Amino acid sequence: MRWPARLGLAAIGALIIALAVVWFLHTHERVSETVDLPPRGEAAYNPLYALRETLRADGVEARSRQRLQLSGVPLAPRDTVLLYSEPRTLLPSEVDALLGWVDGGGHLLVRTPLPRRRADAARDWDLLERLGVHTVDGRTRCEPLLVTGQGGHVEFCNGRRFLVDEAPLLEWGDGAEDGLVFARLAHGAGTIDVLADFDFMRNADLREVPHALLTRQLLAPNWGAGTVHLVYAASVPPLWYQILTRGWMAWGPLLLALLAWLWMRTQRLGPVLPAPPVARRALLEHVAASGEHLVRYGRAPLLYDAVRGAFFDRLRRRDPLAAALDGEAGIEAVAARTGLSPRDVRLALQAPRPDDAKAFRQRIARLIQMRNNL
Repeated sequence: MRWPARLGLAAIGALIIALAVVWFLHTHERVSETVDLPPRGEAAYNPLYALRETLRADGVEARSRQRLQLSGVPLAPRDTVLLYSEPRTLLPSEVDALLGWVDGGGHLLVRTPLPRRRADAARDWDLLERLGVHTVDGRTRCEPLLVTGQGGHVEFCNGRRFLVDEAPLLEWGDGAEDGLVFARLAHGAGTIDVLADFDFMRNADLREVPHALLTRQLLAPNWGAGTVHLVYAASVPPLWYQILTRGWMAWGPLLLALLAWLWMRTQRLGPVLPAPPVARRALLEHVAASGEHLVRYGRAPLLYDAVRGAFFDRLRRRDPLAAALDGEAGIEAVAARTGLSPRDVRLALQAPRPDDAKAFRQRIARLIQMRNNL
């Protein structure tokens, strides 16, 4: 092919590619899509992880832990403690220590417990009862939250409302009938905030502006004056759930291998075997007639040799050592094995004369007895 023809083909190919690129850019548009990945690490089990990082970004010292641990982490007079878990997790000694700390200027945030059996009420609600807080039984309802510039919000839909004995500093809800969802109580030099729940503080919900503003107002009493201690109850799924959902790449092949091994080891049933034929009298009569015919015509040694051979076959299977001996040693071994005297064994192993019918019958009977005794 000449050069002009090659250049023409190359130009046509380049034109086709350029047209394809133009068509692709004209019919397709590049867009960006944000995909929220599931939380990993501490954010997967700490529901207050986002709140702690937000506080640190605002210059407020914040710590989070699963348990209160007053002995290991002492509280300063102007600290803030947020108990994300239910009050039933507190021991009586911890309740006394917390109330004494609040009396010195601390700020405590607690929530009402979830509905539980009446038998557990004395232990679960000890802290709230000492504060004069009484939960309201009945159907819960949402409380509207209005923030300027934001859409309508509702909060505390799953929380348990409550009533207080003394007038609170601040309250939110209906203190007469349905109950309150928030109350700020004065306790000595400090304050205690009681809420129906803390769902709006969770990692996924704290990104909404109304939730962030509400959280900021709740932490206002000691804001910037001390450390904020976020005490949460770790919500780690049980081990069996973790293995079932995340360990399938390990137990799946093992399960398949186990099923394959069981399938290989399972007994397989083939077609039904036919019933064994029933012994017929005509066949036995035929065998007896054949033996009488051989004896009548002088062929008795053949029958004797057959019975003697059957005896030695079984002897070689049951006692190979006795079968391998010759002479008197073999006779002694066979006699000890069969329980007969050496004289009877010696006579049974000697072939009778063809014309001696009595000796033939005796030797045949003795060989059968010796064979059965093995």
